[in-house]
Order: sequence, then structure tokens, then C-alpha cells
Amino acid sequence: MRSTLARDLGSREITINNVQPGRIDTVMNPANGPMADQIRGSIALGRYGSGDDIAGLVAWLASPDAAFITGTSLKVDGGTSA
Repeated sequence: MRSTLARDLGSREITINNVQPGRIDTVMNPANGPMADQIRGSIALGRYGSGDDIAGLVAWLASPDAAFITGTSLKVDGGTSA
């Protein structure tokens, strides 16, 4: 679906990307929750992410600096999938 939209909307200079966040410290998924130590062990950076970690990427993707990026998925997971 992502690549189809990227192709369909590319001629209008509309970019389509997918941001895949990893463990983010939220009220529903706290960095000090009961499984937090075990989960942190699977994250290369050793910490949960923050909303700012995700927002920074999203802001960059929406900027002119990322105008040539489309049809891709970007993982922001602190290295969990590394």
C-alpha cells in the first residue's frame, strides 16, 4: 500500500513514508514498568525512546530536507531490530 501511494502521489510531490517506533516511554508503556528491565535488555541503546525521538524524525520527514524520500519504512527503535 505504501509503495502504491508513493507512486500514485509522487507526481504531485507528495511523499508517503511509514515510521515504525519501538518501545516508547508512555503512560501505557512506562520505562519503569514491570517488564522494563527485560525489554531494555533487547534495545541496543539500552533505553526506551521518547516522544521527542519520534517527533524529530517525523518533523524531518515533513521538511524539504527529506523531499526525495518516499515509499519507505523507517524504524525508530533504538536498535531493537539491529
